[in-house]
Order: sequence, then C-alpha cells, then structure tokens
Amino acid sequence: MKTNKITGILFIAVLMALSSCTKTFEKYAVNPNQPTSVPAYLLLRQVENDVMVFPGRSEDKFGQFTLSTYTYYGTNEYWTGAASLEYGTLRNIVAMEKEATKASGDVNPYSALAKFFKAYLFINMSLKVGDLPMTEALKGLDNPTPKYDTQKQIFIQSLKLLEEANAQLASLIASSNTALLGDFYFIEKISNGKDPLTSLKQWQKVVNTFKLRVLINLSKKEADADLNVKQKFADVINNPTKYPIMTDLADNWEYAYNDAYNQYPNNKNNYGFDALRLCVAATWLNTLSSLNDLRAMKVADPARGLGFPDTSFKSFVGGANGEDVSSLGGKNVAGKLSTIGRKRYYDGFKGENTFLVGYPEMCLTIAEAINRGWISGSADAWYQKGIKAMFAFYGVNDGANTVSFLRTTAPGDYINYNITFNYSDYFNQPEVKYAGDNATGLNQILTQRYLTLARNSGLEAYYQWRRTGIPTFSTGPGIGNSGVIPLRYQYPSSELSTNKDNYTAAVASQFGGNDNINARMWIIK
Repeated sequence: MKTNKITGILFIAVLMALSSCTKTFEKYAVNPNQPTSVPAYLLLRQVENDVMVFPGRSEDKFGQFTLSTYTYYGTNEYWTGAASLEYGTLRNIVAMEKEATKASGDVNPYSALAKFFKAYLFINMSLKVGDLPMTEALKGLDNPTPKYDTQKQIFIQSLKLLEEANAQLASLIASSNTALLGDFYFIEKISNGKDPLTSLKQWQKVVNTFKLRVLINLSKKEADADLNVKQKFADVINNPTKYPIMTDLADNWEYAYNDAYNQYPNNKNNYGFDALRLCVAATWLNTLSSLNDLRAMKVADPARGLGFPDTSFKSFVGGANGEDVSSLGGKNVAGKLSTIGRKRYYDGFKGENTFLVGYPEMCLTIAEAINRGWISGSADAWYQKGIKAMFAFYGVNDGANTVSFLRTTAPGDYINYNITFNYSDYFNQPEVKYAGDNATGLNQILTQRYLTLARNSGLEAYYQWRRTGIPTFSTGPGIGNSGVIPLRYQYPSSELSTNKDNYTAAVASQFGGNDNINARMWIIK
C-alpha cells in the first residue's frame, strides 16, 4: 500500500514536471520579434511595392524597347523556362483583407483594393502561362493541391472582382470614408498622405481603366456570350458616373522616383555599368524615327557613326533584337546604334515615372474598341488624345523644344539643340493621319499604343504583339529559342512536385500534355 502511494506521488510529480516543461517550451517557442498579425496599411505598402514592374529588366527586351550589345551584361534572348508567379503577393493580399475585415467589417478600403489587386495579378499570371489555380488557391493547408481554373474562368472571375471593387469604392466614396492609410501611389502623390478620400477616387479610375485593358485583351473572344466583352466595354464608356476612368496623365497609376531612395534603375551611378552597352531597340526607335517623331530624340542619343547631323532622324537607329549580340556590339563600338538617352535617364536619379496603367494607353484602347465596332465615337479623337498625352509625358511641345545629347563620352557633358515640332505637321503625315475605322486605321492605333507602353506596364507591349502581330517584332538568332519568340512561359517546377495531378491535367487539356513555351493558350486562339 505504501509502495502504491509512493508510485502515485511520483506519477503526479512527473506529470507536473512535464506540464511545467510544456509551458516553458511554449513560452520560449514564441518569437516575440515575429508578429502574429500585421496592420492592413503595412500589408498594403508591401503589396503596392511587390506589384511594381520596374524598367531596365527583361520586360524591356521582351517588348523590344532596349537591347544589350555586350554578353557580359546579358543577351537579348527570350525566356526558355518557367514563369515567376505572384502567389506570395496574393497571400499578403488575403492577409490584408482579413486584417481589415476584422477591424472594419466587410466593406473597407483595403478589401476594395484587395479585389482589384487579386484581379490584376491573376490576369497577369494567366497571360503568362494560361490556366491557373484561382478558386481553390490561397487556402494553405486546407487545400494544398488546388485545381486549375481555365483561363476563361480566370477572366470571368477577375472581371467580377473588378466590378465588386468598383462598387465598393463607390460606396466608400459616397460615405466620405477616410480610413485608407499606407497608399504611396496616390495618397502621398496627391497630398503627402493627407487625402485618403481623393486616393479612393483615383483608385476607382484605375480599376475601371484596367478593366478596359482586360477587355481589349479579349478581342479574339469578342463573340463569346459568357464573356460579353463588347457590352462590358460599352457599359464602362457609356456610364462615366458609375465607372469613372482616367481623364489625364495625373490619373496614371505610376511609380515616382527620387534622388535619395527609390532611384530610377538607369541612373548616373550606374552609367559605366550599362549606359555604354544598353541600346535602344529598332522596333521602338526606328518606328519613332520613321514617323519624324520627336520622342526619338527624347529617349535616345544620336548614332554619330552613321555620319548624319545630331538632329536628323536618320541618326536615330536602333538595334534589332534578333541580331547576334556580337554583331550588335561591333555596330555599337562603331557608333552606328543609338544608345539610351543620356540626359533623360543618366543625368540624375529620377528618370521618368513608370506607369502600370496609364491614361495614354487607355485612350488608344478606346480608339481600338471604336475601330472594332464595339462602341460608337470618334476613334481619331481618342487616337490623337493618346498620342498627345505621350508627347506631354516625354516633354514634347507643340512648337519650341530643346533636346540634349551627350557631347563626348564624358557623363554630364551635353550639347543642346532647339527644335520646332509641329503637332499638325505630325498628324498630317500619311503614315500618322488616321485612315478610318478599317484595318489600316487599326494598325495605326496599335502602333501608337505600342509606343505608349515603352518601358511601362510590364509585358503589356508583348501581349499586344502576341494578340495582334503589331508591331512586327524582330526575330533571329539573338532572341534564342531557335529564332522564334515564345508565346507563353512554362509553369513553375514546384507545380510538378507539389500539385502534379492538377498540373498534368491542365497541361493536357491546354497543350496536349506538353508544357511548351511555343504553344498557343486559349486567349490568343
């Protein structure tokens, strides 16, 4: 009996010790420096930074705006493998929405913006690869193997999210909601962080302007009754009270640079690193030069090895992305290619703002829709609005202009020229004068839309080429992939290892079982 009592006491003591150890472990297993929740406004700042696509990256080459002439600093080859997908950013968006809902209920500025950012990222990811997990995605351990939504379903769901975002923003604006914090795109741009209500109004314009981009990207599916593309486009244009859109450059969703931090990627500190080897691509620059477009002299320096005057458009010649890099390098050394504009991009740290969704592109998108017969109106008027807005973006005036080029190879040593540029003369050129709502007019609109996207809006210029064939992209050995521009990215390899069955089914249904970068996805069939 005594033995049993002793055993019982020992058993209780062991339990108490184990309990004490567990409590101690739990106490010290928690990292006091790692937050378990983050305020919505801090998550918003992270999301806004993560969605940014900076110039100077591969997107510039894929849109054929710039090219490398020296292999040490990179080739002009297109991708040959997997896409980088933004599910990590989407998880932060979900967390932002969750935190905001806990604090303020279902209708709040962060939830409205979350719907927009979800649509924005799912659309952009789908344009890279095709079908993707969407409906079952972002559930963590509750569903580690989400099924793929078709690309059509992704566009339908994303358009629904944009509709909901617009409605929520309208409700918040009507109630004079000022709860939005952390938005560096508009609040800080407008009023140094003091006007959240105006910021919401700006975001509503972004939502609806982006919606027009999404719909025009569906031009090959305009007859699809489920999508109802033409009607949705008309609804936005015909009801500006319900669907406000951008009205000028000030409405651009854009990233602004400064001298101290957030410096433009091409700046005076890396002049020696890339300025001498980064040239302007022919697809962009030669188009400008052929149209006697002063934007050519704003974005490039003259190729003096060609023997023409600095202010002759014949001096502004770009390199062909499809050409072998060694050949391009020889031309660059001989001064027969235009380098990226030293004054505009390398004289300081601010360069030019980079827009993700912009007013000039919107104008040309509306012109395209009118040309296609989706809506009524003057395509020519919107066409000219878009071009003139880009003139303003580059500082091209109707009348007197100053252009500055590097005088020698020494950074900061510039020579200035005074040039008269006449808008009327420009628009009256046969190549520029709008030819009407026909195939030639559509080609003119798409050419100018491409020019508005230079070094802006991520891969949108490439997506336009893929959708329409305009402009004609340079091909050849320099672009890799046997001289053929790929039509899509492959899926990340992680999908094969962690979501194999759904990945296999998606590749089979879209591309006959081969995750091929040259295969056509649904949106361009």
